[in-house]
Amino acid sequence: MALILHGYRYSVYVRIVRLVLAEKAVAYDQVEVNPFATEVPEAYLALHPFGRVPALVHDGFPLYETGAITRYLDRTFPQPSLQPQAPRRLARLDQIIAVVDAYAYWPLVRQVFVHDVVRPHRGTAGDAAELEKGLQGAARALDALEALAAPEAWLTGPDLSLADLHLGAMVACFAQSARGTEVLAARPRLSAWWRRFGARPSVAVTEPGLPITQA
Repeated sequence: MALILHGYRYSVYVRIVRLVLAEKAVAYDQVEVNPFATEVPEAYLALHPFGRVPALVHDGFPLYETGAITRYLDRTFPQPSLQPQAPRRLARLDQIIAVVDAYAYWPLVRQVFVHDVVRPHRGTAGDAAELEKGLQGAARALDALEALAAPEAWLTGPDLSLADLHLGAMVACFAQSARGTEVLAARPRLSAWWRRFGARPSVAVTEPGLPITQA
């Protein structure tokens, strides 16, 4: 079956999909698309009319939006399953992913990671005010996720799920900041979760390195 992932290698949302594929040991081809380019190719806009990433094409079936893609992959390649069967655990998965997208992505990635890691790496100063806002927003989002996380090894219970991969791609950026690591360490359940998740082979094989352009 032909499986093609279109996306920007530095995108956390592309990495979420790559984590799913790695955990399921599914082979795929990857086409690089930079959504920050001056002109996004028309061929890509035919797949994703909003010009964002990722987009997936599976045997001619196109699909965009990360949540739709990851759930589709889990249904199409069912082993190992990344969605719990129990209704309440599944509801918690949906809730955690929604919280991550709405309240965690911006402070963890676009504020803390960009201004405390990416910009200094490129030799430019980060915006101190944006960094501080990010740290405050990250603390609030991580407090909520700390409360939602299951007492077992993974966010929704004893088994790895899409919720872990969704948050994990963002914490992989956030934890590169020393200040971010301090914020994470103050949340014991998430801190222990990150030690487990960060050691998974899927995290190593999907590591994109630091962005050299806009994050």
